[in-house]
Amino acid sequence: MLEQITPLILTYNEENNINRTLEKLKWASKIIVIDSYSTDTTLEILSQYPQVEVFSRKFDTHATQWNYGLEKVATKWVLSLDADYIVTDAVITEIKNLPLNSSIDGYFVRFKYCVFGKPLRGTILPPRQMLFRKNKAIYIDDGHTQLLEHQGKSSQLSAYIHHDDRKPLSRWLWAQDRYMVIESKKLLETPEHELSIGDRIR
Repeated sequence: MLEQITPLILTYNEENNINRTLEKLKWASKIIVIDSYSTDTTLEILSQYPQVEVFSRKFDTHATQWNYGLEKVATKWVLSLDADYIVTDAVITEIKNLPLNSSIDGYFVRFKYCVFGKPLRGTILPPRQMLFRKNKAIYIDDGHTQLLEHQGKSSQLSAYIHHDDRKPLSRWLWAQDRYMVIESKKLLETPEHELSIGDRIR
């Protein structure tokens, strides 16, 4: 199964994370990275991995970045990853052993969130569909982030991916401020009947 998968990653100034992520993707013959013109050493780090192919695109929305990346993928399956997602050995083994003739078109993956590399005991955030057939999916914008619209049958892996962001706190605070503005716009402009229960509570 691994040989049918291309990891797809978005980057912008991810020098604190991307090396650890790529080290766990050495099984992949090709990795597609969509970079939003990083100004740190991200591109230098990416150049050290021969299987990485970088495409530079100015960021507009997460969904359009991801969909642009999907266009660059040649394999049937995509493993969609943020630059701070660490694919554990358990996930790699489970994916390797997935049946090739399965009727499943996508897999959800659960997370263990890490602080300075140490997993937290739990999280309230749901699994994300990260492994899927390319021809069965498209991304749409949803507030500050994106949603994957997926057709077909889905299942869930038993192993966990580690979400281990090592960027400075100042970068996190900057992002949260930006996301707050986008989320507020979504809540104000979306008809109430179209909002999820979680969005209505907010």
